[in-house]
Amino acid sequence: MPILKGAYTAMITPMLEDGSVDYEGFKKNVLFQLEHGIDGLLPLGTSGETPTLTEEEEEKLLNIVIPTVKDYNKRTGRDVKIMIGAGSNCTRDAVRYVERAKQMGGDFALVVTPYYNKPSDEGIYRHFEAVSKVGIPIVVYNIQGRTAKNISTSLLERIADLPNIIGVKEASGNINQMMEVIEKVVSKHPDFSVMSGDDGLTLPLMAAGGQGIISVVTNLIPDLMTELTHDCLEGKFAEARKIHYRLQPFFRAAFVDGNPSCIKYAMNVKGLPAGSVRLPLVEPKPEAKVIIEQAIKSCGL
Repeated sequence: MPILKGAYTAMITPMLEDGSVDYEGFKKNVLFQLEHGIDGLLPLGTSGETPTLTEEEEEKLLNIVIPTVKDYNKRTGRDVKIMIGAGSNCTRDAVRYVERAKQMGGDFALVVTPYYNKPSDEGIYRHFEAVSKVGIPIVVYNIQGRTAKNISTSLLERIADLPNIIGVKEASGNINQMMEVIEKVVSKHPDFSVMSGDDGLTLPLMAAGGQGIISVVTNLIPDLMTELTHDCLEGKFAEARKIHYRLQPFFRAAFVDGNPSCIKYAMNVKGLPAGSVRLPLVEPKPEAKVIIEQAIKSCGL
């Protein structure tokens, strides 16, 4: 079973002026990530605007990223991992998306808490029980702000006992809960990875025993966030703190007016393929654009 650690990019989906997917731009972004040392890539996550993509568009994106990463690994001897977003609030569809991730050669599938339906703890457990049977390593995605349901530590303990559940993307925003997960789940399952889902909490979580970040800001700065996570993994926390505090303004700016609207604007400013967002998302407000531009400048990006 592969070990999940380091810096992973929750990739945006670049768009052309007419609102169609910019597949050429997407491949350029994949190559940019690989050339700047990222540990893993996550297509079809929240930052990829997956709810607005058709399944045909999703599969075209996967047919770009997977062969590109595998060819890069073969040429360089590196082992960049691919995590594929496979969540749904319909368990039947989530199983189908996880099966797709397995068939297409993903290393991990990221499965979010079922949203909108607000299932009970037992319903959430059975949802993850169903996807765990597919036979690909599963990363649980806990993000109450988008799903209206927090996965408590006691529930995650049950889920972690299932086969193929290898980690959690923790975006609850509650560092105490994250530490409790490390205390109670990782102590029982030493290979279970707790990954931050918030860029600004990467350092404190890794200092407490977390294994890395599934990041938004790495769309623009994969090298710096990879360096930060590797410093933490190597116990070089003084060096990691320097990067953390340098990037604090950008961590805030990247979410000042929604995700992925803000990171896409930052990428456009820096000349990386990003384009617009699809409705119901809209571009950042003028005052947010100023904050993003100032953060890019003050952080020396």
